[in-house]
Amino acid sequence: MADNATYDPLGNPAPVTESTDADKPGGRFQFAPRGQPVITGINRVGLQALYMKEVRRFLKVQTQTIWAPAFTTLLFLVIFAVALGREGRMVLGVPFATFVAPGLIVMAMMQNAFANSSFSLLGGKIQGTIIDYLMPPLSPGEVMAGILGAAVTRAVLVGLAVSLAMALWPGVTLAAVHPWAIVWFGLMGALMLAIVGLMTSIWAEKFDHNAAITNFVIAPLSLLSGTFYTIENLHGVFQTISRFNPFFYVISGFRYGFLGASDIGDGGHVAIAGLGLAAVNGVLMAGVYMLLRSGWKLKS
Repeated sequence: MADNATYDPLGNPAPVTESTDADKPGGRFQFAPRGQPVITGINRVGLQALYMKEVRRFLKVQTQTIWAPAFTTLLFLVIFAVALGREGRMVLGVPFATFVAPGLIVMAMMQNAFANSSFSLLGGKIQGTIIDYLMPPLSPGEVMAGILGAAVTRAVLVGLAVSLAMALWPGVTLAAVHPWAIVWFGLMGALMLAIVGLMTSIWAEKFDHNAAITNFVIAPLSLLSGTFYTIENLHGVFQTISRFNPFFYVISGFRYGFLGASDIGDGGHVAIAGLGLAAVNGVLMAGVYMLLRSGWKLKS
């Protein structure tokens, strides 16, 4: 009888292994049928990897992405405090510098959340690395969660940096009267702009498109949201227009957390505004999810 055993170079019998070919029945390991997902539920490893990629992208240039916004916002405070806060001007029962500081903090948070998420997919399109977002086994919801999570993280870091800078500025008092409002409206505002930024990143094909949204949508809504004034000083028509601006509710609610007073009204009205922002964010997230799932302007 012929010996069909195989031997290694030392003359010892080689171990017998089962076939791993998926096409051969009886193999110990077989690939899943074509089209059947292997990863079920949430791909936590992939989601964490995408999130860390986005976070490390802005942390590599943190002087520009974290500390520069804090310095620029502090200049806004100095200019407006000197120009409008002379002679002990009081707004909502506090000095003007203390009144304007919370609005500047959350405005910086929102603008940087938009800047971070609006670059993600757009940068991939221009640099030819969009495949890094499309090829990994991540669902549209996981891609959205990773990008939005990183944008909100940057917003929180910018908010902390700006708060530190303003707390050290003479004449500014930052006291957390209602911490829940600070956290809720800060996160809702950052998330809202992060979603708008991701939507812009999907639509835009070049940096000019991104800049157009920043200059003609984000900047006007930010500056006309009651950051530097109360809407009670406006004409009735402009007060009505301001109440249709979602930025107004973010800034007023965030300010309520520090001062205990706002243009919205008492705590009940502020809470209703917070729920309204959550509803708006839910609608925007549903829209972005549908865009990502369709592959519009992402897949050729």
